[in-house]
Amino acid sequence: MRSRTPDRLCAEAVDVALAVTLEAAGPQSVGAHLGVAAEGDRVVTHFFACTEPAYRGWRWATTLTRASRAKAVTVDETVLLPGADSILAPEWVPWSERLRPGDMGPGDLLPTEADDLRLEPGWTGDDEPPAGEPGADAEEGVDLVVPSVATIGSIAGQLGLGRPRVLSRYGLHAAADRWDEQFGPKTAMAQAAPANCVSCGFLVPITGSLSQAFGICANEFSPADGHVVSLGYGCGGHSEAAVMPRPPQPAPMVLDELHDTDPLSLRPAAAGDAAATGGSAAGQASDGADPAGPGGSGRSGASAGPGSSGGEDHGPS
Repeated sequence: MRSRTPDRLCAEAVDVALAVTLEAAGPQSVGAHLGVAAEGDRVVTHFFACTEPAYRGWRWATTLTRASRAKAVTVDETVLLPGADSILAPEWVPWSERLRPGDMGPGDLLPTEADDLRLEPGWTGDDEPPAGEPGADAEEGVDLVVPSVATIGSIAGQLGLGRPRVLSRYGLHAAADRWDEQFGPKTAMAQAAPANCVSCGFLVPITGSLSQAFGICANEFSPADGHVVSLGYGCGGHSEAAVMPRPPQPAPMVLDELHDTDPLSLRPAAAGDAAATGGSAAGQASDGADPAGPGGSGRSGASAGPGSSGGEDHGPS
């Protein structure tokens, strides 16, 4: 029975335990004495603080013991143990349980267990049919044409046979759930899509039992390009959701030239230009105009006196 009271001689041998601990760990790693604990009859463990920065909260434990009716204390062992507030490494988990999608890289080998639930034995053609089954025993007097092994192997390869193991029903359902979660009808992209992949021209059909629910997206602008998508998935790149209209053709250019009208000024005339234009117009009116006022003859440059006639001026003879 383990004693709860530390042995007096072993508990008082603090110097012995300290010397052994310093020898094992080094003086830079051993701190103050933290106490003792009884491990059994005449077996006591002395604890010293660990001063290593990487082992915060850990303790050096040196166990001392002595023989029955002996006063000499001997050393049992010295180890480093974690304390109540020490930093511990996470619990060890096998690599097969730590593996996540995307962890494999070039050159990595991922073995599968013999009893993997995702796989089941496939048909290889090596097993002979049991007795009583069709083809087990040939009927007498009937010549059977047996194809060659190469012919059987090629046909089996085309049908997807000849593999030692194939996907089980559990493996098919697991793959369908995984694909449906990433590219399925419940995703945000599918909820906002104008139509589903089942009516999209970019959907590449697949074979097998999963063809009733999945296909492969072949739209390079879709976020699911090259991925297996659910028929209920969808995105904005649906082939029939929105047809791009043809760009309008511009009308041919018409050159409209004005021949019978005065040119239109593109800017208002300045004050100096207006004065010059007015003076020129007045000169032209005085030179070529034919004013016909009251009492006028209608000719320019002739005096219209009372004795004038024919537009000539005859003075007194």
